[in-house]
Amino acid sequence: MNLDKLERYIDLFYSEPQRISWDKWNYADGCLMVAAQQLYRATGKEKFREYILHYTDSYVTADGGIRTYKGEDYKLDDVLPGRALLFAWKETGEERYRLAIERLLKQLEEQPRTSGGNYWHKKIYPNQVWLDGLFMAQPFRMAYDTRYGKKELYPDICSQFANVRKYMRDEKSGLYYHGYDDSKTIFWADPVSGCSANFWLRAIGWYLVALADTIEEMDRSVYDYMRGMQDQFKESLTALLAYRDPQTGLFYQVVDRADLKGNYLETSGSAMAAAVIFKGCRLGLLLGEKYLPYAEQILNSLIEDRIREKDGKPALAGTCAVAGLGPEPGRRDGTVGYYLSEPVVYDDNKGAAALFMAYAQYLLYKQWEVGERWKR
Repeated sequence: MNLDKLERYIDLFYSEPQRISWDKWNYADGCLMVAAQQLYRATGKEKFREYILHYTDSYVTADGGIRTYKGEDYKLDDVLPGRALLFAWKETGEERYRLAIERLLKQLEEQPRTSGGNYWHKKIYPNQVWLDGLFMAQPFRMAYDTRYGKKELYPDICSQFANVRKYMRDEKSGLYYHGYDDSKTIFWADPVSGCSANFWLRAIGWYLVALADTIEEMDRSVYDYMRGMQDQFKESLTALLAYRDPQTGLFYQVVDRADLKGNYLETSGSAMAAAVIFKGCRLGLLLGEKYLPYAEQILNSLIEDRIREKDGKPALAGTCAVAGLGPEPGRRDGTVGYYLSEPVVYDDNKGAAALFMAYAQYLLYKQWEVGERWKR
């Protein structure tokens, strides 16, 4: 693998402050912070630590407020950057970060839930569970409860994953639908199952990363919870791997429809798959001899084909800009046509972060393989 090419891109990306929306607390930037934490752990380079602390310092006020954050919107997306706050609190010990973390925890305490106990994705999406939301909230909750709590959140966290398997997994393919409406009344939902119509790659990628990250944050002594999450992770990843492109190892935007004109191999979700395989092998969730070649092929393909020269600089191609469901009828309806209509862009933060996570997890696996043990 041409790791020099990838490292050049990473260095350029994190050196350009315009990559971050400094006036809006948002999940896309939160993805970059998660990636920076993993890169710092893997490389020890201070620039990643300083990047995160500069970000958190710019948002968190002296009294623990978070600029532009509105807890009353009940957006799970807004919880994801809380992982950067956990990092900043650990690194600096500043009280304002603890107070800011408590604001996010308070939101989750009050977050509306479905009848089965899962968080609504947002206030504007009543009764809806999206795969994305697990990534946005649950690793943050698990990290906080393991490090600073009493493990009282474990049953609820694991039950939310179990409910997603119960309601959003397709029995035939083993793949997971993007969204689920507990009321079964929203226009994009099947009136019987409540699920959306198709399998969107990045949603499945986020779900797998949520599982892997949450498992990593769990206390190993809690065996029953750990085993259930491990089984769900391996089952879900195995189902996805059945749909990989044999030539590149990448996955399609609409996962199970490689036959469709206009469907394409998408960058961000493919990178997430590589990241969780490397992590799964390091954590002992997967057998390295069997699964590592998949991750290595994906990472190599992304480096060779998706990092391209654009305007004289390296840029990452092939990422779906955004995809969602509703809320208004007539748009974002979950059809194949919808998922293939969203723009495919360069240098999207979500795609770049996923690639950086894959590289960090590759490095951490290599270090673990030769006997190094890195503290969380």
